[in-house]
Amino acid sequence: MTAKAKGQAAVKSYSIIEPAELLPFLLSVITNKGRNSVKSLLTRGQVSVNGKPITRHNFQLHPGQTVTIDQEKQVQAKEMTLLTIVHEDDDLIIIQKDAGLLSIATGEDNELTAYRQLMEHVRLTNPRNRIYVVHRLDRDTSGVMMFAKSEAIQQKLQNTWKETVKERSYVALVEGAVKKAEGTISSWLKETSTLKMYSSPHEGDGLHAITHYKLIQANRHFSLLEVQLETGRKNQIRVHMADIGHPIAGDKKYGAETKAVGRLGLHARVLSFVHPTSGELLTFESAIPKTFLKYTAPAPTN
Repeated sequence: MTAKAKGQAAVKSYSIIEPAELLPFLLSVITNKGRNSVKSLLTRGQVSVNGKPITRHNFQLHPGQTVTIDQEKQVQAKEMTLLTIVHEDDDLIIIQKDAGLLSIATGEDNELTAYRQLMEHVRLTNPRNRIYVVHRLDRDTSGVMMFAKSEAIQQKLQNTWKETVKERSYVALVEGAVKKAEGTISSWLKETSTLKMYSSPHEGDGLHAITHYKLIQANRHFSLLEVQLETGRKNQIRVHMADIGHPIAGDKKYGAETKAVGRLGLHARVLSFVHPTSGELLTFESAIPKTFLKYTAPAPTN
């Protein structure tokens, strides 16, 4: 044993007796948590040596030093704008993004983005920490979104995306009454010089895109659809909804005539995937926006 322990359950201090590296030492004294959970204590600044928070795994401990673990210590995070962190571990951050927030910058340094806010968040515990983009949501699309905390995890997720992601579903508020209760749209998407996507009339000309949809509810003016992506192409849902004559509400770029909800009628509702490190199946679900339900409520019957 390299230390003597003292303290309450939530805050424990250890007097170092023998030299050791910090992470192996913590793993030896915290026996009721897994390796990732112990590493998270470091990441969150909940471990200090002689009163100073330490986040380095290989920090060298010496006899006479005191290691304190405070599992109730809260990191003073800056308040987030238009996003909420719903899950965070050593490898990933999952957020709920509101409509109106860019995922990443489009060129201007002072733009408010999810990426920029999360970068500031992870650097609270270590100035060298970074986050990495795994996938994107359009500015006016709300819902569940994932970021990686290392380049290795980003690459692993992107290289195995089709196998890793078990469900990626959206809800779409579209114009008009969709008559068919469910359907599949398949086309080859291309991009114009003005960055607008479209379905090519020629098979094999562009990137193959497949979208499945099911009708949730509808009235004469709007329909609410559950949309499952088999492929993840740029603006795929927006193009495919326009292709079947039911553009997404508020999507002027792809032919919408209404501004019913004052935003794009698209919401990333479910993201279910196998964790790249633990292998655990994680599922994150976000509620359907109330305005989407309101605008598609069936007309009352007498």
